[in-house]
Amino acid sequence: MLMRIGCTIGDFGGHATADDLKHQARAARDAGFTTIWAAQALGWDALTAITFAGSVVPEMSLGTAVVPTPQRHPLVLAGQALSVQAATGNRLTLGVGAGIGAMLGGMFGLPADRPVARMRAYLSVLRPLLRGESVDHRGETLTAVGAVSVPGAQPPPVLLAALGPAMLRLAAEHAGGVVTWMTGPRTLAGHIVPAIPAGHRVVAGLPVCVTTDEPRVRAQIGTRFALAAQVPEYRRVLDREGARGAQDVAVVGDEASVARQLRRFAEAGVTDFMAAPFGTPTEQARTVLALASR
Repeated sequence: MLMRIGCTIGDFGGHATADDLKHQARAARDAGFTTIWAAQALGWDALTAITFAGSVVPEMSLGTAVVPTPQRHPLVLAGQALSVQAATGNRLTLGVGAGIGAMLGGMFGLPADRPVARMRAYLSVLRPLLRGESVDHRGETLTAVGAVSVPGAQPPPVLLAALGPAMLRLAAEHAGGVVTWMTGPRTLAGHIVPAIPAGHRVVAGLPVCVTTDEPRVRAQIGTRFALAAQVPEYRRVLDREGARGAQDVAVVGDEASVARQLRRFAEAGVTDFMAAPFGTPTEQARTVLALASR
């Protein structure tokens, strides 16, 4: 099976300006990538970033990986996603997720209990809204009444961030595939891919760096993404992989080593690899060229 390789834009490799977004998107296109992805963290809004970057690379597919749903009512997110579709010629894949529990409570004051039940209700509303249908949902965790209409917008495919068994079942039943982050090939092959029906997408996202100084880069990745080793959502899949933290699952090395590591993801059944170029500007440029040559 051929594994598609896409490239992230935005704040993965450090704080990005608007000009950086345009440069990253054009560099990805010029190198030969066909898809760019944006994440939602504490910088750029993912949907805004992917729309802005997509305007300068009209031939590329666009994706979010992912937009956390608790902070956005489904009527709001449906309107935003359909607006992106109308603005970009219907090139969006909408990746959504339940968010990190500690951040939801500590930063936003939002409930983080029962994430699967909350996401099930959310998707039961979001997907009809994306199709232009009216909803009248008055449930225990969510109320949503109304419809959204954006002329020229088609419903985008929806992917779900899922790592645990219950969320994986939800992705298999109510989404077009799954998105993972900081998940290694052993866990993907033995835990993630078997839970997802054939024909669904499995998107695996990781930092990638082509470098001559692997120890330095892995140490920097461990520091930059230290949260992954601390929160339960990622700690469980890191433990499955036998990894201390992000530094142990990131794809790092010279061109030949990176190619070997990527083959493990393809063999695991990953359909789309979402590469987040990491390192110095020179290393990131080298990484983009190496990945695009595959």
